Amino acid sequence: GTTIRNAWCDQLEVSAGASARLLFYPGAPPASPAAADGTGALATLVLPVDWMSAAVNGVKSKLGTWQVNAAVAGDIGHFRIKNSTLATCHLQGTVTVTGGGGDMEVDAIAVLVGQAVTVTNFTLTAPHP
Repeated sequence: GTTIRNAWCDQLEVSAGASARLLFYPGAPPASPAAADGTGALATLVLPVDWMSAAVNGVKSKLGTWQVNAAVAGDIGHFRIKNSTLATCHLQGTVTVTGGGGDMEVDAIAVLVGQAVTVTNFTLTAPHP
């Protein structure tokens, strides 16, 4: 039920920890979060200590503004959320421009060095049992 779905969503944030890292990469995501990273990250953002809302009805949304300047030029294709030491990937998914329907949406996919990238939409929805 809803209690399990909320706990699933909330546990993801707990597992990744405070000051987790959001990394943007070109291309499609690897086969699973356990797989090695793809080509070098275009940008790395230190997420706020409390980076997601509390889950409600099995849905959890980003808190605050998530914005980072690109370190490398390229086209963003996927993201990975890792712990603060970058040792473990806890979540990954596709990235599209706002309204594109990706797992995460940003204001710009094609980025230049130093260009600000802002996450405009990111929610987690627990599966229905």
